Amino acid sequence: MSSYGYQKTLRAINFICNAPQAQAVSLVGDFNNWNPSSHPMKQMPDRSWLVTIELKHGHHRYAFLVDGVLTLDPRAQGITRNDKNERVSLVPVS
Repeated sequence: MSSYGYQKTLRAINFICNAPQAQAVSLVGDFNNWNPSSHPMKQMPDRSWLVTIELKHGHHRYAFLVDGVLTLDPRAQGITRNDKNERVSLVPVS
């Protein structure tokens, strides 16, 4: 791998989903081809769900899959649409 002053910098981003009653929550987005098994979330002692993933610079579309239901992140920076025209959340990484 050559380094011509270009670094693929990744930033660790915490995603938190507040779904205390959920049985299973996963993070889906354009960074994992909207695959529910790529980033399962762990339930924390306060009953919220957490996953930390490394994302590269740019804007990423994502959503939480809460017991199979696509769910927007209320803390998201914005809302956009995925390729199926479903409303999803947006996270900027810089």
